Amino acid sequence: MGPQIIRRLIISLPALVGVLFLCFCLLQVVPTDPARIIAGPDAKPEEVAAVREELGLDRPIIVQFVEYITRVARGDLGRSIISNKEVLEELAETIGPTAELMIGAMLLAVPIGLLLGTLAAVRRGSLLDRFIMAISVAGVSMPVFFIGLLLIQYVGFQWDLLPFTGRIGPVWAGGLPALLLPALTLGSVLIGPIARITRTAVLEVLGADFVRTARAKGLTERVVIIHHALRNALIPVVTLIGLQAAFLLGGAVVTETMFSWPGVGRLAVGAIISSDFPTAQGAIMILAMAFLLINLLVDVLYVYLDPRVARS
Repeated sequence: MGPQIIRRLIISLPALVGVLFLCFCLLQVVPTDPARIIAGPDAKPEEVAAVREELGLDRPIIVQFVEYITRVARGDLGRSIISNKEVLEELAETIGPTAELMIGAMLLAVPIGLLLGTLAAVRRGSLLDRFIMAISVAGVSMPVFFIGLLLIQYVGFQWDLLPFTGRIGPVWAGGLPALLLPALTLGSVLIGPIARITRTAVLEVLGADFVRTARAKGLTERVVIIHHALRNALIPVVTLIGLQAAFLLGGAVVTETMFSWPGVGRLAVGAIISSDFPTAQGAIMILAMAFLLINLLVDVLYVYLDPRVARS
């Protein structure tokens, strides 16, 4: 497994550099001039030009990008134009909340999706199967912000059951109530796809020879489904979760903005709006690295679920 992880990391590096370069180029077309922000609204043109020269913004984009990558390799992400704080310091304050939100969403979505998909497969053609599939289609069709607005309106505001603004603190320090609504909002859009792919995969496995053999040995239906059918059906489910990682990261940006959650996504949105290039580039890099890390974990799970992958 070790060589596979190393090989995957080597392959991921060009992808990370490509994402950073694309985002670096896109940030250059933002209409606001960072030099104008630093110099102030009343600065003269020559003063703005001096600031641009000092920041290196007058150089070609490829030169700026090479210098940026060189600084990143040394662990220097620069300073925020707005707050004048180290970008690493700002990112360190936001990575924890985003990790909490992502993990909370997955812990809610994956077990519920697996349970609903397995129930639908076992009760194929029944009213329960149709109800679960209808719920799954509805969940896939609704965008993140719509679900979030519904939860804020009813669960948070009207019924006053859970807080819906800001983060109280870490989960282990009494911050769980504030995490529930954002995590439920982000995870709800993943329940439907997981339930659908689980149903399809379990139905295929239930007709396999080894499942019939397990039943012929006298094993209970619960053992057959959980220990034989479901485990062998998890590979396509794990694949789906890996593919949905990018969607979850994008949904985290929307969710953090809606619930005033102090995460990397909200930091990235604020930095882009205010043309804080160093902070925006740092936040985008963290999100890209998170996506690559999730895909690496998916590859490791492949080996655990199907040892034949390690020999291929």
